[in-house]
Amino acid sequence: MRLEDCFRRIRPLDQEAALRCEQRWDSIAKPLKSLGKLEKAWIQIAGIQRTSQVHLNKKALVIMCADNGVVEEGVTQTGQEVTAVVAGNFLEGKSCAAMMCKDTGTDLYPIDIGMAVDIPRIRNRKIAYGTKNMAKEPAMTREEAIHVIEEGISIAEELYEKGYDIIATGEMGIGNTTTSSAVASLLLQMPPEQVTGRGAGLSSEGLQHKIQVIKNAIAKHCPDDKDPIDVLAKVGGFDIAGLTGVYLGGAALGIPVVVDGFISGVAALTAVRLCPEVQNYILVSHVSREPASRMILDALEKSPCLTCEMCLGEGTGAVALFPLLEMGLHIYENMSTFSQIQIEDYVPLE
Repeated sequence: MRLEDCFRRIRPLDQEAALRCEQRWDSIAKPLKSLGKLEKAWIQIAGIQRTSQVHLNKKALVIMCADNGVVEEGVTQTGQEVTAVVAGNFLEGKSCAAMMCKDTGTDLYPIDIGMAVDIPRIRNRKIAYGTKNMAKEPAMTREEAIHVIEEGISIAEELYEKGYDIIATGEMGIGNTTTSSAVASLLLQMPPEQVTGRGAGLSSEGLQHKIQVIKNAIAKHCPDDKDPIDVLAKVGGFDIAGLTGVYLGGAALGIPVVVDGFISGVAALTAVRLCPEVQNYILVSHVSREPASRMILDALEKSPCLTCEMCLGEGTGAVALFPLLEMGLHIYENMSTFSQIQIEDYVPLE
């Protein structure tokens, strides 16, 4: 699906289905609204699925794996080779995300959207062998940025055709907190020092160097903060752009997409800036420890379901939401109503 076609297919949520879902929740024999965000999540999903007969039969985690040329600037604690090692661990079931997927019955889809090396058995949708070093030149061309977004849309299309009901988002790529901080700085119109964190564990000196690299890249390329594609092209990463496409594709196809942490949150904000209606198709799992995470959620007008101080990435926070959603669905489908147990309904007092 081309980008413009995707925009045209994104519709407002079905408010009637959402209302019927809310009425079912209110009829269940428990205090009104007492399951809080679990109820709100399923009401939103009803609007997305356009039915109050909501379902969660097949779950997927899409992990966009890509390398970033900016690691040449020494902005990370580890080398670029770690991207490939961790990506390989996804297939071997040895990563945190892979283990959590097994525990929750979630199918794992690692995607090579731009790693510096090829790995057998990982789905290859590679645009290039990593982005360019944004400290020296734009990370990618505008055409590449659009191409990567459309690859993400096509991944959402494939999962839709396979019958998936929900998609969690994850990423893997050494250097991607640098690119995400640069994109966040521009989209939020905040200085880099306020949105940039230590990533996987930089020293204070390393953090200051990382911030300066971001500042220099922004000053050198002057991305247009009103044009998310220009921002992605000049200081973003293939993983961010690919996840942006997953959010857009999910919205076009009526699939809820779950935000993980900071990096997938930046992709979600990028998608919403491209098409504001996407906001209604996004669920937020948790808030990570990266300094801009809360800012991103505020910009999305979203509140996290979990506050676990996680900052691992890979989609771990997003997958952690699935058991809660399934418990909520079990109650929604099976719990008795007030009338069935001959108790007077709760009614709002104000």
